[in-house]
Amino acid sequence: MKKLLITAAFATSVFALSACSSDSETVVETGSGNISKEDFYEELKANSGEQVLQQMVLETILEDKYDVSDEEVNKEIETYKEQYGDQWEAVLQQSGYADEDAFREDLKVNLLQEKAATEDIEVTDEEIQTRYDRMQTNLVASHILVDDEATANEVKEKLDNGEDFAALAEEYSTDTQSASNGGELGEFGVGDMVPAFEDAAYDMEVGQVSDPIQSDYGFHIIKLSDRVENEDVEPLEDVQDQIKREIAATKVDQAAVQAKIQELMDNAEIDVKIDEFKDLFATEEATSEEGSTTDESSSEGEATEEDSSSEEESTEDEASQDDASGSEDSSSEQSE
Repeated sequence: MKKLLITAAFATSVFALSACSSDSETVVETGSGNISKEDFYEELKANSGEQVLQQMVLETILEDKYDVSDEEVNKEIETYKEQYGDQWEAVLQQSGYADEDAFREDLKVNLLQEKAATEDIEVTDEEIQTRYDRMQTNLVASHILVDDEATANEVKEKLDNGEDFAALAEEYSTDTQSASNGGELGEFGVGDMVPAFEDAAYDMEVGQVSDPIQSDYGFHIIKLSDRVENEDVEPLEDVQDQIKREIAATKVDQAAVQAKIQELMDNAEIDVKIDEFKDLFATEEATSEEGSTTDESSSEGEATEEDSSSEEESTEDEASQDDASGSEDSSSEQSE
Protein backbone atom coordinates (compact mmCIF):
# COMPACT_ATOMS: atom_id res chain seq x y z
CA MET A 1 0.00 0.00 0.00
CA LYS A 2 1.51 3.27 -1.09
CA LYS A 3 1.00 6.50 0.79
CA LEU A 4 -0.22 8.93 -1.85
CA LEU A 5 -0.98 12.02 0.20
CA ILE A 6 0.22 13.97 3.21
CA THR A 7 -1.91 13.07 6.20
CA ALA A 8 -4.61 15.58 6.93
CA ALA A 9 -3.58 15.56 10.58
CA PHE A 10 -0.11 16.82 9.68
CA ALA A 11 -1.51 19.32 7.20
CA THR A 12 -3.82 20.73 9.85
CA SER A 13 -1.04 20.95 12.42
CA VAL A 14 1.10 23.18 10.23
CA PHE A 15 -1.48 25.89 9.77
CA ALA A 16 -3.26 25.49 13.06
CA LEU A 17 -0.13 26.97 14.57
CA SER A 18 -0.60 30.12 12.49
CA ALA A 19 -3.36 31.30 14.82
CA CYS A 20 -0.79 31.50 17.60
CA SER A 21 2.24 32.45 15.52
CA SER A 22 2.38 35.95 16.99
CA ASP A 23 3.10 34.79 20.54
CA SER A 24 6.33 33.39 21.89
CA GLU A 25 4.98 30.32 23.66
CA THR A 26 7.74 27.75 24.03
CA VAL A 27 7.09 24.34 22.49
CA VAL A 28 10.53 22.80 23.17
CA GLU A 29 13.03 23.57 25.92
CA THR A 30 16.67 22.48 25.78
CA GLY A 31 19.81 23.27 27.71
CA SER A 32 21.07 25.09 24.62
CA GLY A 33 17.99 27.22 24.06
CA ASN A 34 14.26 27.10 23.47
CA ILE A 35 12.05 26.74 20.38
CA SER A 36 8.97 28.94 20.29
CA LYS A 37 5.66 28.13 18.66
CA GLU A 38 6.28 30.97 16.21
CA ASP A 39 9.69 29.56 15.20
CA PHE A 40 8.18 26.11 14.81
CA TYR A 41 5.36 27.43 12.60
CA GLU A 42 7.72 29.44 10.40
CA GLU A 43 10.00 26.42 9.91
CA LEU A 44 7.10 24.13 8.99
CA LYS A 45 5.71 26.76 6.64
CA ALA A 46 9.05 27.21 4.91
CA ASN A 47 9.72 23.49 4.46
CA SER A 48 6.26 22.07 3.77
CA GLY A 49 3.85 25.00 3.61
CA GLU A 50 3.26 25.08 -0.15
CA GLN A 51 2.59 21.36 -0.47
CA VAL A 52 0.41 21.19 2.64
CA LEU A 53 -1.61 24.26 1.69
CA GLN A 54 -2.31 22.87 -1.78
CA GLN A 55 -3.44 19.60 -0.20
CA MET A 56 -5.75 21.30 2.29
CA VAL A 57 -7.32 23.57 -0.34
CA LEU A 58 -7.88 20.66 -2.74
CA GLU A 59 -9.50 18.60 0.02
CA THR A 60 -11.79 21.50 0.97
CA ILE A 61 -12.92 21.98 -2.65
CA LEU A 62 -13.50 18.27 -3.23
CA GLU A 63 -15.48 17.91 0.01
CA ASP A 64 -17.72 20.76 -1.13
CA LYS A 65 -18.55 19.00 -4.42
CA TYR A 66 -18.43 15.28 -3.55
CA ASP A 67 -19.56 13.17 -0.61
CA VAL A 68 -17.61 10.35 0.99
CA SER A 69 -19.42 8.77 3.93
CA ASP A 70 -17.85 7.16 6.99
CA GLU A 71 -19.45 3.93 5.81
CA GLU A 72 -17.53 4.09 2.54
CA VAL A 73 -14.27 4.73 4.36
CA ASN A 74 -14.91 1.90 6.84
CA LYS A 75 -15.76 -0.51 4.04
CA GLU A 76 -12.53 0.33 2.23
CA ILE A 77 -10.49 -0.12 5.41
CA GLU A 78 -12.09 -3.53 6.02
CA THR A 79 -11.03 -4.53 2.51
CA TYR A 80 -7.42 -3.62 3.34
CA LYS A 81 -7.60 -5.50 6.63
CA GLU A 82 -8.85 -8.62 4.87
CA GLN A 83 -6.09 -8.29 2.32
CA TYR A 84 -3.24 -7.88 4.83
CA GLY A 85 -4.62 -9.84 7.78
CA ASP A 86 -2.24 -9.93 10.75
CA GLN A 87 0.21 -7.72 8.86
CA TRP A 88 -2.19 -4.75 8.80
CA GLU A 89 -0.57 -2.77 11.61
CA ALA A 90 2.90 -3.42 10.21
CA VAL A 91 1.79 -2.28 6.75
CA LEU A 92 0.45 0.96 8.22
CA GLN A 93 3.75 1.63 9.95
CA GLN A 94 5.78 0.79 6.84
CA SER A 95 3.62 3.16 4.80
CA GLY A 96 4.37 6.02 7.17
CA TYR A 97 1.11 6.13 9.13
CA ALA A 98 1.17 6.54 12.90
CA ASP A 99 -2.13 4.71 13.22
CA GLU A 100 -5.32 3.76 11.42
CA ASP A 101 -6.90 7.18 12.02
CA ALA A 102 -4.10 8.88 10.07
CA PHE A 103 -4.62 6.45 7.20
CA ARG A 104 -8.36 7.05 7.38
CA GLU A 105 -7.85 10.76 6.66
CA ASP A 106 -5.75 10.02 3.57
CA LEU A 107 -8.17 7.36 2.41
CA LYS A 108 -11.07 9.81 2.50
CA VAL A 109 -9.15 12.25 0.30
CA ASN A 110 -8.25 9.43 -2.09
CA LEU A 111 -11.92 8.46 -2.37
CA LEU A 112 -12.85 12.09 -3.03
CA GLN A 113 -10.27 12.25 -5.80
CA GLU A 114 -11.53 8.97 -7.21
CA LYS A 115 -15.07 10.33 -7.41
CA ALA A 116 -13.82 13.41 -9.23
CA ALA A 117 -11.76 11.28 -11.63
CA THR A 118 -14.50 8.78 -12.48
CA GLU A 119 -17.57 11.04 -12.33
CA ASP A 120 -17.99 11.23 -16.12
CA ILE A 121 -16.82 7.68 -16.96
CA GLU A 122 -19.48 5.30 -18.24
CA VAL A 123 -19.42 1.62 -17.27
CA THR A 124 -21.97 -0.64 -18.97
CA ASP A 125 -23.79 -3.62 -17.49
CA GLU A 126 -22.10 -5.77 -20.11
CA GLU A 127 -18.66 -4.72 -18.91
CA ILE A 128 -19.64 -5.51 -15.33
CA GLN A 129 -20.93 -8.95 -16.31
CA THR A 130 -17.79 -9.73 -18.32
CA ARG A 131 -15.56 -8.85 -15.40
CA TYR A 132 -17.71 -10.86 -13.00
CA ASP A 133 -17.56 -13.90 -15.31
CA ARG A 134 -13.77 -13.63 -15.38
CA MET A 135 -13.69 -13.52 -11.60
CA GLN A 136 -14.88 -17.14 -11.58
CA THR A 137 -11.50 -18.25 -12.92
CA ASN A 138 -7.86 -17.50 -12.20
CA LEU A 139 -5.22 -18.01 -14.88
CA VAL A 140 -1.72 -19.47 -14.92
CA ALA A 141 0.44 -18.03 -17.69
CA SER A 142 3.91 -17.09 -18.88
CA HIS A 143 4.97 -14.18 -21.04
CA ILE A 144 7.85 -12.74 -23.00
CA LEU A 145 7.99 -8.94 -22.81
CA VAL A 146 10.00 -6.93 -25.37
CA ASP A 147 10.30 -3.23 -26.16
CA ASP A 148 9.25 -3.11 -29.81
CA GLU A 149 6.95 -4.84 -32.26
CA ALA A 150 9.76 -5.96 -34.59
CA THR A 151 11.42 -7.95 -31.79
CA ALA A 152 8.05 -9.34 -30.72
CA ASN A 153 7.39 -10.58 -34.27
CA GLU A 154 10.84 -12.12 -34.38
CA VAL A 155 10.21 -14.03 -31.15
CA LYS A 156 6.75 -15.14 -32.30
CA GLU A 157 8.21 -16.49 -35.53
CA LYS A 158 10.76 -18.53 -33.57
CA LEU A 159 7.96 -19.90 -31.37
CA ASP A 160 5.95 -20.82 -34.46
CA ASN A 161 9.01 -22.67 -35.73
CA GLY A 162 9.07 -24.80 -32.58
CA GLU A 163 11.65 -23.06 -30.39
CA ASP A 164 11.23 -23.35 -26.61
CA PHE A 165 9.14 -20.64 -24.92
CA ALA A 166 11.09 -20.68 -21.63
CA ALA A 167 14.45 -20.43 -23.42
CA LEU A 168 13.27 -17.50 -25.53
CA ALA A 169 11.88 -15.79 -22.42
CA GLU A 170 15.28 -16.01 -20.75
CA GLU A 171 16.96 -14.67 -23.89
CA TYR A 172 14.59 -11.89 -24.90
CA SER A 173 12.24 -10.84 -22.09
CA THR A 174 12.81 -7.45 -20.49
CA ASP A 175 10.76 -8.58 -17.47
CA THR A 176 13.81 -9.75 -15.57
CA GLN A 177 11.80 -11.07 -12.64
CA SER A 178 9.91 -13.62 -14.74
CA ALA A 179 12.55 -14.13 -17.45
CA SER A 180 14.80 -16.11 -15.11
CA ASN A 181 11.87 -18.49 -14.56
CA GLY A 182 11.17 -18.98 -18.24
CA GLY A 183 8.60 -16.18 -18.27
CA GLU A 184 6.33 -17.80 -15.64
CA LEU A 185 3.95 -15.37 -13.93
CA GLY A 186 2.21 -17.86 -11.65
CA GLU A 187 -1.48 -17.68 -10.88
CA PHE A 188 -3.33 -14.37 -11.21
CA GLY A 189 -6.87 -13.08 -11.34
CA VAL A 190 -8.97 -10.18 -12.56
CA GLY A 191 -7.32 -6.81 -12.00
CA ASP A 192 -3.84 -8.23 -11.40
CA MET A 193 -2.57 -7.44 -14.91
CA VAL A 194 -2.85 -4.39 -17.16
CA PRO A 195 -6.12 -4.36 -19.15
CA ALA A 196 -4.60 -5.24 -22.56
CA PHE A 197 -2.81 -8.28 -21.07
CA GLU A 198 -5.86 -9.39 -19.11
CA ASP A 199 -8.22 -9.10 -22.08
CA ALA A 200 -5.94 -11.20 -24.25
CA ALA A 201 -5.20 -13.85 -21.61
CA TYR A 202 -8.85 -14.45 -20.66
CA ASP A 203 -9.75 -14.95 -24.33
CA MET A 204 -7.11 -17.68 -24.81
CA GLU A 205 -7.34 -21.45 -24.60
CA VAL A 206 -5.01 -23.49 -22.37
CA GLY A 207 -1.79 -24.22 -24.26
CA GLN A 208 -2.29 -21.36 -26.72
CA VAL A 209 0.44 -18.80 -27.47
CA SER A 210 -0.76 -15.31 -28.37
CA ASP A 211 0.33 -12.94 -31.07
CA PRO A 212 2.19 -9.84 -29.78
CA ILE A 213 -0.03 -7.83 -27.42
CA GLN A 214 0.82 -4.16 -26.86
CA SER A 215 0.54 -2.54 -23.43
CA ASP A 216 2.12 0.45 -21.69
CA TYR A 217 5.11 -1.77 -20.87
CA GLY A 218 5.87 -2.95 -24.40
CA PHE A 219 4.83 -6.02 -26.38
CA HIS A 220 3.82 -9.27 -24.67
CA ILE A 221 3.70 -12.77 -26.06
CA ILE A 222 1.54 -14.81 -23.69
CA LYS A 223 1.37 -18.55 -23.14
CA LEU A 224 -1.66 -19.74 -21.17
CA SER A 225 -0.82 -22.78 -19.06
CA ASP A 226 -3.95 -23.39 -16.97
CA ARG A 227 -7.31 -22.12 -15.71
CA VAL A 228 -8.10 -22.47 -12.00
CA GLU A 229 -11.65 -22.28 -10.70
CA ASN A 230 -12.18 -19.57 -8.09
CA GLU A 231 -14.64 -20.76 -5.46
CA ASP A 232 -14.67 -17.63 -3.29
CA VAL A 233 -16.61 -15.30 -5.60
CA GLU A 234 -19.49 -13.45 -3.94
CA PRO A 235 -22.89 -12.99 -5.65
CA LEU A 236 -22.92 -10.29 -8.34
CA GLU A 237 -25.33 -8.07 -6.44
CA ASP A 238 -22.88 -7.92 -3.52
CA VAL A 239 -19.85 -6.91 -5.61
CA GLN A 240 -21.41 -5.00 -8.49
CA ASP A 241 -20.52 -1.55 -7.14
CA GLN A 242 -16.92 -2.58 -6.49
CA ILE A 243 -16.62 -4.06 -9.97
CA LYS A 244 -17.95 -0.83 -11.46
CA ARG A 245 -15.33 1.18 -9.53
CA GLU A 246 -12.54 -1.10 -10.71
CA ILE A 247 -13.57 -0.85 -14.35
CA ALA A 248 -13.93 2.92 -14.13
CA ALA A 249 -10.44 3.17 -12.65
CA THR A 250 -8.97 1.44 -15.72
CA LYS A 251 -10.55 4.11 -17.93
CA VAL A 252 -9.23 7.16 -16.08
CA ASP A 253 -7.42 9.69 -18.26
CA GLN A 254 -4.91 11.42 -15.99
CA ALA A 255 -4.67 14.49 -18.22
CA ALA A 256 -8.45 14.89 -18.11
CA VAL A 257 -8.44 14.48 -14.33
CA GLN A 258 -5.81 17.19 -13.91
CA ALA A 259 -7.81 19.50 -16.16
CA LYS A 260 -10.97 18.84 -14.18
CA ILE A 261 -9.31 19.48 -10.81
CA GLN A 262 -7.76 22.66 -12.18
CA GLU A 263 -11.19 23.80 -13.34
CA LEU A 264 -12.65 23.14 -9.87
CA MET A 265 -9.87 25.17 -8.28
CA ASP A 266 -10.22 27.99 -10.82
CA ASN A 267 -13.92 28.26 -9.97
CA ALA A 268 -13.38 28.13 -6.21
CA GLU A 269 -12.43 31.82 -5.85
CA ILE A 270 -9.32 31.01 -3.81
CA ASP A 271 -7.91 33.96 -1.89
CA VAL A 272 -4.72 33.12 0.01
CA LYS A 273 -4.05 35.41 2.98
CA ILE A 274 -0.45 34.31 3.53
CA ASP A 275 1.85 36.67 1.60
CA GLU A 276 4.39 33.98 0.70
CA PHE A 277 1.70 31.86 -0.98
CA LYS A 278 -0.63 34.52 -2.41
CA ASP A 279 0.16 33.44 -6.01
CA LEU A 280 0.20 29.71 -5.25
CA PHE A 281 -3.08 29.06 -7.04
CA ALA A 282 -2.75 31.69 -9.77
CA THR A 283 -3.40 30.17 -13.19
CA GLU A 284 -0.98 30.52 -16.09
CA GLU A 285 -3.64 32.53 -17.94
CA ALA A 286 -3.91 35.02 -15.09
CA THR A 287 -0.13 35.22 -14.86
CA SER A 288 0.09 35.81 -18.61
CA GLU A 289 -2.54 38.55 -18.44
CA GLU A 290 -0.67 40.18 -15.60
CA GLY A 291 2.51 39.93 -17.62
CA SER A 292 0.78 41.45 -20.65
CA THR A 293 -0.46 44.36 -18.54
CA THR A 294 3.06 44.90 -17.25
CA ASP A 295 4.44 44.77 -20.78
CA GLU A 296 1.82 47.26 -21.98
CA SER A 297 2.66 49.60 -19.12
CA SER A 298 6.33 49.21 -19.94
CA SER A 299 5.65 49.93 -23.61
CA GLU A 300 3.64 53.01 -22.73
CA GLY A 301 6.47 54.20 -20.51
CA GLU A 302 8.99 53.64 -23.28
CA ALA A 303 6.76 55.49 -25.75
CA THR A 304 6.45 58.40 -23.33
CA GLU A 305 10.23 58.48 -22.89
CA GLU A 306 10.68 58.43 -26.66
CA ASP A 307 8.21 61.29 -27.10
CA SER A 308 9.95 63.21 -24.34
CA SER A 309 13.33 62.59 -25.95
CA SER A 310 11.99 63.75 -29.34
CA GLU A 311 10.65 66.94 -27.80
CA GLU A 312 13.97 67.60 -26.08
CA GLU A 313 15.86 67.00 -29.32
CA SER A 314 13.48 69.35 -31.17
CA THR A 315 13.98 72.04 -28.53
CA GLU A 316 17.75 71.62 -28.71
CA ASP A 317 17.65 71.92 -32.51
CA GLU A 318 15.63 75.15 -32.30
CA ALA A 319 18.05 76.54 -29.72
CA SER A 320 20.98 75.67 -31.98
CA GLN A 321 19.31 77.41 -34.90
CA ASP A 322 18.72 80.52 -32.76
CA ASP A 323 22.37 80.50 -31.68
CA ALA A 324 23.48 80.19 -35.27
CA SER A 325 21.25 83.06 -36.34
CA GLY A 326 22.59 85.17 -33.50
CA SER A 327 26.16 84.44 -34.52
CA GLU A 328 25.46 85.41 -38.14
CA ASP A 329 23.89 88.74 -37.08
CA SER A 330 26.85 89.45 -34.84
CA SER A 331 29.30 88.78 -37.67
CA SER A 332 27.37 91.12 -40.00
CA GLU A 333 27.48 93.93 -37.44
CA GLN A 334 31.23 93.52 -37.03
CA SER A 335 31.71 93.66 -40.79
CA GLU A 336 29.79 96.91 -41.00
